[in-house]
Amino acid sequence: MKRSKELHLDECEVVSIQKDIITVRITDSEIAETKHNREKSSAIRIIDKKKIISAKTTENEKDLLERALQARTFVRPMNLWNTLPFPSASATIERMYDSHLAEMSDTSAIDIAQEMINASNHKDVTRISGSLNIVSETYHIVNTNGMDCSDKSTFISGTINTESETGNSAVSGIGADCSRTKDRFSAQKIGHDALEMCVSSINPQKVESDTYQIIFDPYAFGDLLSFVFSVNFNLKTYSEKRSCFSGKFGEKISDDSLTIMDDPHAPDGIGSKPSDDEGVATKPQYLINSGVFSGLFSDSFEAFKNQKRSSANAARPGSPMGRSTQPSTVPQPHNLRVVDGKHSREEIIKDTKKGLLVGRLWYTYPINPEQGDFSCTARSGVKIIKDGKISSPGKSVRIVHNLKNILANITAIGNDSRNILQWHSLPSITPTISVSGIPVTPL
Repeated sequence: MKRSKELHLDECEVVSIQKDIITVRITDSEIAETKHNREKSSAIRIIDKKKIISAKTTENEKDLLERALQARTFVRPMNLWNTLPFPSASATIERMYDSHLAEMSDTSAIDIAQEMINASNHKDVTRISGSLNIVSETYHIVNTNGMDCSDKSTFISGTINTESETGNSAVSGIGADCSRTKDRFSAQKIGHDALEMCVSSINPQKVESDTYQIIFDPYAFGDLLSFVFSVNFNLKTYSEKRSCFSGKFGEKISDDSLTIMDDPHAPDGIGSKPSDDEGVATKPQYLINSGVFSGLFSDSFEAFKNQKRSSANAARPGSPMGRSTQPSTVPQPHNLRVVDGKHSREEIIKDTKKGLLVGRLWYTYPINPEQGDFSCTARSGVKIIKDGKISSPGKSVRIVHNLKNILANITAIGNDSRNILQWHSLPSITPTISVSGIPVTPL
């Protein structure tokens, strides 16, 4: 930062991160590998004469700034650029950091992974696989406008996949949990959920091609939020008319019962943070408020392109969780949160005459994003519901449907919200959701 001032550069931003990652991998019902990585990296972003230049290093390179400036001749000015953020007061968020996770030994991590395995063991379970990730990080950002903020974060996430070859066809189950603190994480529940989904799916019956009321468990609906819903509320996508809701800001786009927020202040939320990855103070915002399209998320760059202010959604996403020192930010929600409804999961099932309960989705992706069309496959935890009762497990089905129709046909929202974080997806907080009028095709 001192060197950037000596060179009379217009603006400069420096980010650094120290990261401690423990990964335990589970294969063939036993612990196959444990890795412990300690990473330290930094990055700079320079704005000079409207030219934006960036660089990243994992070394202590004193000449990083000078090396980055060598590319200045080849960079075109971005006349839309305004300024890097200025300091602002940020909120205090509960349960973002746990010293027990930060100081955890490899042996303790292995013990947790083994507890996950033990809880998923059963005579009808053929194979168990999965992983456990524990992350501790310190993130620091400074810029030439006086920004100087840092925070410490911890994360723990575990997944168990169970498979069974008992019965008329192979079936599987999944259990998952994630948290920012050790005491909110349950290895026992992960194993139990994977076991229950798998064993209760044995001897599945064919699901006839028809239209059903579908009850999405939190893990399944989190998949839709991450891979289908979120992109439509990105200011970049919206302004480029690639959102299925482009031009509908302020209009009713869903059932009145639905409220979805980006909530960076949720205690224990995987994506919770007091400031975004440019240092702008975060705040909760509605994307859909009682059915009305109410918000869009952006970082500074996308906001400047559209003559708006950043919504404090600049992200430098890291793997397997947390942040990175990616030199440039991308707009991304922190925690996509569906506000709880009034119904229990049991009540929703009881009120369903002809439906399917879906525990997990696979291969979820948009097929016509501008219209909201998407495809996914329900392969695990499918249950056939008749007259308010689960009659039998169901075989795999394909769902090809439309996001606009999903939002307009929500029949019930549960009161059982939980943190959801799937592989390479966005953090979400969602309860069970019931939607009517969804066509399915058996596989």
